[in-house]
Amino acid sequence: MIEPHAPAPPGVPRPWGVQGQARLPVRPGIGRFLVLAGVFVCAACGLVYELELVALASYLIGDSVTQTSVVLSVMVFAMGVGSLAAKRLRPCAAAGFGAVEAALALVGGSSAMALYAVFAWTGAWGGLWADGPRCLLVAFSLTIGLLIGAEVPLLMELIQRIRRQDPGGAVADLFAADYVGALVGGLAFPFLLLPLLGQLTGALLTGGVNAVAGGALVLGLFRRDLTRRARWTLVVANLVVLGLLASAAVLVGDFERAARHALYGADVRVALRTGVQEAVLTGGTRGRPLHLFLDGRLRFSGRDEHRYHEALVHPAMNGPHARVLILGGGDGLAAREVLRHSGVRRVDIVEPDADVVRLARQDAALSALNHHVYDDPRVHEVTADAFSRLRDARLRGARSTYDVVISDLPDPGMTASTKLYSQEFYGLARRVLAPGGRLVVHAGPLADRHRAFWTVDATIRAAGLFTRPYRVGGRDSGFAAGRDRIAGGSAGAAGSAGDWGFILASLTPAPLRLDSSCPRLRTLTQAALTADARAASRSRFLRPLPPSTLVHPRYTD
Repeated sequence: MIEPHAPAPPGVPRPWGVQGQARLPVRPGIGRFLVLAGVFVCAACGLVYELELVALASYLIGDSVTQTSVVLSVMVFAMGVGSLAAKRLRPCAAAGFGAVEAALALVGGSSAMALYAVFAWTGAWGGLWADGPRCLLVAFSLTIGLLIGAEVPLLMELIQRIRRQDPGGAVADLFAADYVGALVGGLAFPFLLLPLLGQLTGALLTGGVNAVAGGALVLGLFRRDLTRRARWTLVVANLVVLGLLASAAVLVGDFERAARHALYGADVRVALRTGVQEAVLTGGTRGRPLHLFLDGRLRFSGRDEHRYHEALVHPAMNGPHARVLILGGGDGLAAREVLRHSGVRRVDIVEPDADVVRLARQDAALSALNHHVYDDPRVHEVTADAFSRLRDARLRGARSTYDVVISDLPDPGMTASTKLYSQEFYGLARRVLAPGGRLVVHAGPLADRHRAFWTVDATIRAAGLFTRPYRVGGRDSGFAAGRDRIAGGSAGAAGSAGDWGFILASLTPAPLRLDSSCPRLRTLTQAALTADARAASRSRFLRPLPPSTLVHPRYTD
């Protein structure tokens, strides 16, 4: 065996900069296996931190494409910087790796709580504080990336100290364990950690696993390479990290309740994590208006929901309306307006979240607001994605056609909703319309998101439908169907007075009128509808906008 610092004999390559052979308590083969097992666990934890940042940023800030790009690009850049910086730690690779893993466990494990806290307690202040979650997201991505990047050079040094091999073989072994660990972490996050533990507890548990794996590897396998002081420092550091993470896990329930009250006010009645999203109900008792939030975005407010739902439903009901399809609308409020018309024989509601329908059935305040529509035998609900349901309905043929299709879906500004505002989606909706049928679309606020509204109009026309855009004013409590948090501000903060924009579409040109047999409405009149439609048309872009498609979404401000 070549001594670490002895000159290499002729024809024998020099050692690859390794400081010396480690003094292991086990055989070299077992030592290499334990190092690769540590690489596997640390890689799984690192990817969980990455996915947790992406998921939480998309939920808190919105625009998932942008948040994913920010997290991935910053983290990959930081990993490169971390790898270069770790070169200085190679002489003390074991102690350096232990310190890196303790820091990574603390930072990664606490990142979700820190992001949520900053959003809940500073996001509503506006101004400089409104950018707090974004700044913290970048800071966590940078820090976690630096620490993850430092792992590989240190692990390469440690595995070479156990048994030297050519650099190519060592890199192959390390990266194989790293990539397999990343696969396990990537699958564990959406299928295990997120549904069973949630984002906060899942991140804390991952940090605990990371600290135990890193500490056990260094203190158990490489303890003879550490000075007495280094050993005790790492022991104390890991115990402190585990203690902090465990304390946070114990208090996470109280923390979530406090943060939820900071976001939505103290009047939170129901808060549940469904398989699709977080649903929160506030108010609805002692004269307080009922509010429904989905993933932190205001779905409706009891103060003004009647304006929105009357404008959404009643212009489309002028004509045959025996069969009605509602896409979204699991709260039952659109169905409530549909059932005010005589002649309705069947209402199909396609809602992706069964728990929202359960709330609409069972919550006393919400079921009273929707007039207990789910007790009506004409109402049938299906838990499905609207796009998939329309595609399946097209395959079933004429039996699945409707006189009226109501698209009561989230705002097109939300990245996850862009496919539901695409030319392909409206093409599917067109095929399920019966002769003389109408489609009405909530197209977002015209005043606040002018270009997005007219992009919806251009997209519907590109699908072969005639359009009649219109708007109604009176929105004073945020976006009824929710939007991404592109601008700063709290999810529950009341917005300035604004409007809702709608588009009535049909196979042949159809008038924008209310059904003469419709019962008297609370706010919507024919005169106001006509005036608002004229005002909307005057704001049309002079040059036609391109339609939005699945592969080229165009809903940007």
